[in-house]
Amino acid sequence: MDPARYEIVPIGIARDGRWRLRADAISLLKQSAPKLHGLGHGGIPVSLPPYPPGRLLEVMSPVRSARSTKSDNGGKGTLALLDLIFPVLHGTYGEDGTVQGLLELTGMPYVGAGVLGSAIGMDKDVQKRLLRDAGIPVVRYFSLTQAEATDDHGRARRLADELGYPVFVKPNALGSSIGISRVDSSAALKAALKDAFQYDRRVLLEAACEGREFECAVLGNDHPKASMVGEVRVRRRHRFYSYESKYVDPRGAEVKIPADLPQPVSDRIRELSTAAFTALNLRGMARVDFLARADVSECFVNEVNTIPGFTAISMYPKLWEATNLPLPRLIDRLIELALEEHRERALLKFTYRPKL
Repeated sequence: MDPARYEIVPIGIARDGRWRLRADAISLLKQSAPKLHGLGHGGIPVSLPPYPPGRLLEVMSPVRSARSTKSDNGGKGTLALLDLIFPVLHGTYGEDGTVQGLLELTGMPYVGAGVLGSAIGMDKDVQKRLLRDAGIPVVRYFSLTQAEATDDHGRARRLADELGYPVFVKPNALGSSIGISRVDSSAALKAALKDAFQYDRRVLLEAACEGREFECAVLGNDHPKASMVGEVRVRRRHRFYSYESKYVDPRGAEVKIPADLPQPVSDRIRELSTAAFTALNLRGMARVDFLARADVSECFVNEVNTIPGFTAISMYPKLWEATNLPLPRLIDRLIELALEEHRERALLKFTYRPKL
């Protein structure tokens, strides 16, 4: 973020959900191995009141700072008047519409998809149903609840047999490839289901599409634009783009931007990316992930990520940088889109007075 344009107020969220401010937050984030865990401890506990106008970040204890203002609410005080929230969060409570709902209650502008789009982005089953209804190709799959698996022990095996091995088993509403297993035979199915059901009460069984993986970044509101297409190549011992290949093994995967594709295929992926963005009611930003046959004769939308990775080396900003939109300008544009969306929503009526 351009320091001449923005004053950053970094809010750390602890695992117990408490919000905190630390004076050294920026330096912690800039370290080669960012000390993210430390952002949720110490510092000043703060809260965003869940009612408009909720742009006042309130101190939750009688801690004072140079910017605090006194109040008569039991020692609490206002710490900062915020203009906008930029959620840089992943997973449950940060990416699934939950924190977006809180920000809606406060009347706070925020970057990215709203409550509905965020929730759809996390729920793979609902997402795939909507994409399929919009004519956007997805791999064949079945959803299975924990109750269904318990009531009928053979159901998962029958579904997997219908899809044909190998199949992928994954939690329905999670990200970063956590809980995903590649299953080559019925003998390994039980363990894969047990792993996935740790994280969700619904899992997906998906037909494999093993060949190539592509990603495309989308930016906009009502008129979204797609970046050039990038390719993810899994390397070394990894059999698919797993959590380990993404985050643990520094040489577990490599990216190629732009992807080596025939122009018609690249254009088709970009077209599908904006179509998926619109079909899922998304706003601001998203990264659309694709699976393709080795000969790219078929491409399928694997999933849409509403808050993609946002470090300087993450795929989303790298794709836009290669499309002649550098990271500082990309951040500017996302903030502009958030304020635009907020202004338009402010014009809507939320009360009705009948004519007598």
